[in-house]
Amino acid sequence: MKRLEKLYEGKAKVIFKTDNPDLVIQYFKDDATAFDGVKKDTVNGKGVANNSISSKLFELMKKNGIETHYEEKLSDNEMLVKRVEIIQTETIVRNISAGSFCRRYGFDEGVEFEAPTVEFSYKSDEYHDPLMCDDHIRVMGLATEDEIFQMRTMALKINQILQTFFDSIGITVVDFKVEFGRYKGRIILADEISPDTCRFWDKVTKKKLDKDRFRYDLGDVEETYAEMMKRIGD
Repeated sequence: MKRLEKLYEGKAKVIFKTDNPDLVIQYFKDDATAFDGVKKDTVNGKGVANNSISSKLFELMKKNGIETHYEEKLSDNEMLVKRVEIIQTETIVRNISAGSFCRRYGFDEGVEFEAPTVEFSYKSDEYHDPLMCDDHIRVMGLATEDEIFQMRTMALKINQILQTFFDSIGITVVDFKVEFGRYKGRIILADEISPDTCRFWDKVTKKKLDKDRFRYDLGDVEETYAEMMKRIGD
């Protein structure tokens, strides 16, 4: 597969055109950002780890009936993916209180919910990814009622798959965000599933095994990405 010109560059990934109009190459960078890009740095090995982890988890999704944009891992930093039209919402599933949920509602961190919660946010750095209700998504023309239902339903199934898998390797899935795209009339999982987009805690020690180590200057950032790659099974 021949890599051609750059189509898009985000904070953590670059998308390149290929000689197949239905496929693009997704390149994972070592750049790390937090708080809408206010905090920036380079985390050596992050791109390799996130590509490896996302590849493994996309394969896991496929085995469990979730269609994704993933085709194959091409190199340490690159994966081949379907070219999708990204829906400009982020779908967030929470199992335990953490992060912005605690800041918004004055919740203590670490409270287990009776059932997972699902929320949507507007994918926009300019407006700081504000929360959206279903009506907002519809009125802005971002997704139809049926698409919203599909995203919610798929996100909850993804949560079940992730919880089962990570429980088997001694890790708690605290929360995560996923992005969906349109591909030939279908809604499919896109973007990535990695320590950049999920909160993972060690079941025994409660050590944070995700980007919070960078966000909050907890240390061992590079080591944590490498540990997650090893535990997931690179």
